[in-house]
Amino acid sequence: MTLDRRLNAFRPDLADARLQGKVEAARFTDGEVYEVVHAQAPLRREPRHDAALDTEALYGERVRVYEIDEEGWAWGQLEADSYVGYLPAAALARESAPATHKIAALRSHGFPGPDIKLPPFVALPLGARLAVTREDGSFAVTAAGLYVPRQHLAAIDAKEHDPVAVAERFLGTPYLWGGKTTQGIDCSGLVQVAMNAAGRPCPRDSNMQEQTVGTAVTLDALARGDLVFWKGHVAVARDKDTIVHANAFHMAVAIETVAAAVARIGAAGSPVTSVRRP
Repeated sequence: MTLDRRLNAFRPDLADARLQGKVEAARFTDGEVYEVVHAQAPLRREPRHDAALDTEALYGERVRVYEIDEEGWAWGQLEADSYVGYLPAAALARESAPATHKIAALRSHGFPGPDIKLPPFVALPLGARLAVTREDGSFAVTAAGLYVPRQHLAAIDAKEHDPVAVAERFLGTPYLWGGKTTQGIDCSGLVQVAMNAAGRPCPRDSNMQEQTVGTAVTLDALARGDLVFWKGHVAVARDKDTIVHANAFHMAVAIETVAAAVARIGAAGSPVTSVRRP
């Protein structure tokens, strides 16, 4: 069986020690766990700034790093969804205190003190993970010294009731291949972020989601929360007649009718391949 390189860390010269006996490599390593200390860190297919953006790792996310090269690239694997790629080492730091809270707003700010008039250090995306150590008035203070509005936080194990409502909050967000925040998001990123907010594990790419999420239903039986798949694309059903999805036609997260989307994408040569009910 061929291992998926997106989800398994191996190269001819280096591989994850957990893959010993399954792949060939000159050297195996356990790696070391780091955490993301930038608002979001690009995970690229190759160690170049102009390489394809495969996904993003969000603030506080853990990354198992197997190598940091002389050019400042960390080759690693995200612990949340197992995605493998290259991240800027400057966006990472040694693993610190476990996260206690997460950002529940689409975006929040981490200030240097308990004053909203101060220039913020960082703009934190939905799903960013924080280790809160104390409160100071209307702010939560993190182990890293960020002051974050308490209204924008939820407990790390809190779950949104409706992932569709989460996806709808991104309406108008620009389309960005590999993106996962309000600065830019793609179709499967929108699904993953919405599902994760509801406490449901979800793989990163649309073909992984189609293979593993939920059970198959028919398009005629479409209901809120179902996922509609085309080759290389996924949308979330709002009801039996409308969907919300990040797409390159609108270059944004948009709502449109199922009939219009099926006709338009089908005319481009891609019929619906399946409908899955999480």
